[in-house]
Amino acid sequence: MSPLAVILTVSGYIAVLFLVAWLSGRRADNAGFFTGNRRTPWYMAALAMIGAAMSGVTFISVPGSVAADSFSYMQMVAGFTVGQLIVAFALVPLFYRLKVVSLYQYLDERFGIVSHRAGACFFILSKMLGAALRVYVVCAVMQLLVFGPYGWPFWANAVVTVALVWLYTQRGGVKSLIWTDTLKTLCLVGSLVLTIVFIARALDFGGTELIREVSASPMSQIFFFDNPASDRYFWKMFVGGIVVLVAMTGLDQDMMQCNLSCRTPRDAQRNIVLTAFCQIIVILLFLVLGVLLYLYVDSRGLALPAKSDQLFSLVAVDGGLPAIVGIVFVLGLISSTYSAAGSAMTALTTSFTVDLLDGPARYDEQRLTRVRHRVHLLMAACMTLVILGVGYLADDNAINLFFRIVSYTYGPILGLFLFGILSRRRPRDRWVPFVALAGPVLSALLQYAAAERWGYRIGFELLVYNALFVIAGLFLLSLGRRETEKS
Repeated sequence: MSPLAVILTVSGYIAVLFLVAWLSGRRADNAGFFTGNRRTPWYMAALAMIGAAMSGVTFISVPGSVAADSFSYMQMVAGFTVGQLIVAFALVPLFYRLKVVSLYQYLDERFGIVSHRAGACFFILSKMLGAALRVYVVCAVMQLLVFGPYGWPFWANAVVTVALVWLYTQRGGVKSLIWTDTLKTLCLVGSLVLTIVFIARALDFGGTELIREVSASPMSQIFFFDNPASDRYFWKMFVGGIVVLVAMTGLDQDMMQCNLSCRTPRDAQRNIVLTAFCQIIVILLFLVLGVLLYLYVDSRGLALPAKSDQLFSLVAVDGGLPAIVGIVFVLGLISSTYSAAGSAMTALTTSFTVDLLDGPARYDEQRLTRVRHRVHLLMAACMTLVILGVGYLADDNAINLFFRIVSYTYGPILGLFLFGILSRRRPRDRWVPFVALAGPVLSALLQYAAAERWGYRIGFELLVYNALFVIAGLFLLSLGRRETEKS
């Protein structure tokens, strides 16, 4: 696939994306940017959330991971499903009852302004790092396909990508993202299904043969109960999936902005439940695609790439398949990236404006709009810098690196919310940031000690230990204080 074909595909998608964003966001005010005016039909939110839960990391990394991890990711997806139900029936009613714009306003009411801002700061850090990693993965592919052949440096690649994301999200916010995420869902799922069809045809597989070959492959093993010390052990991944989903969706401003844009809590719950079951099917298809990619490489005698994240792009673009496969690959990759980065930038802008600047309370509508635009530009600049920094650290399978980041940065948020919801104690607010910082540090020390002294690898369940350290610290800060006392 030539660089020109890639450019034309990307340009066509971006043109459609900007048209959808303009049509949906041309009359958006600040309430439309932050909450979508809470008028989104639940089925539209569900379509948007199917795509919003996926990113370029999922698109690139999950298929390539099957050689090392088989279908073990489905164990985590089972945990995701349970986590979605917890979010739907425990957190959604709470947030609707409080009528929050930002989720972290709950921490202000429960503990105080310092806790509120500490939670928001950890979210901003988490989302910025996670979004930058997602965009970096795609920028790396685009560097190979387009920017490299034309002699453009990687920093120019990152600047162009983030600038386009900034342009299409600056006006409509959540009101636009519902529609652009729906477009992403259609493009991503469509490209996934079409790629499976074309590779199956190239391997001379009909429907029955495809199922038989994938099922017979050792890469299709789902459950791992044999070694509790392994990262793939079922209970570690299942429990980790529950906790990661609650933290990354239920306590994540990015994901919950779309859910809370529905008219009623009941609509939001319908949306989340439908999204949970659709997510199972979509991720299973990604894993099936991974097996087919390895079977295709083996049948054609192609050399495996140095990194598993490069497998999909190698086969789709340079694997001898029809040009349409490369086009749908680029379309799925670009749609997942721009949408994920756009929703992250919108959520970062919302959290910074509402949680750290207290914008809706301090400014009138006109001044708030100006402040929001400046913050939005600041978030774009920061994301570009972090993408360049991530390039020096992305030496691992991207999906694993992503969840390692999540385990450290979402732990304090999870601990704060769990302590607030499950207890009536009120810690000393001014000391909460120190406890929030101690959680990731103690988790890292525990992870190192477990590996060095006992040979036990702490995997995705690290987020649980992180949250427990924070909860223990909050309990100590609450000793000797009345339940209703504020500092």
